[in-house]
Amino acid sequence: MKLRHFIDTQDFSKQELLDMIELTRKIKAADQQGCTPKLLQDASLAMIFEEPSTRTRVSFEVAMHELGGHALYLKPGEIHLGVRESLADTAQVLSRMVDVIMARTLKHETMLGLARYATVPVINGLSDYNHPTQVVCDVFTMLEHMPVDKTSTS
Repeated sequence: MKLRHFIDTQDFSKQELLDMIELTRKIKAADQQGCTPKLLQDASLAMIFEEPSTRTRVSFEVAMHELGGHALYLKPGEIHLGVRESLADTAQVLSRMVDVIMARTLKHETMLGLARYATVPVINGLSDYNHPTQVVCDVFTMLEHMPVDKTSTS
């Protein structure tokens, strides 16, 4: 299976994005019934933050826990991307220890570098270029609250 990162929504087809939204809908429905599937059982997520964030950190940590995995919060100042250790070294070392890397970076170039050197999926939790996880969640929320047109034939 080919390694896929989630750096930009433009890297995915419309159908792939709709499939992500449908999976989100199913997981949310299961959670509301008290039977969240443990799709990430025993998986680990490294969360790199170059600046603090409440919503991004809490949402990823809770999601990992609810889906059976574990999140590691690497706060600003704990690791120094490209300072004491090269970006390549950080990506390679984390790839040997975790299943996924989520990063919230100040510069999009840092995000692209992590994706270039990581051998596990990298998720863009926000960069100065874009915020694809937020975009998908916003579209999900809009679709969830849109009125259904029962007269449509399409």
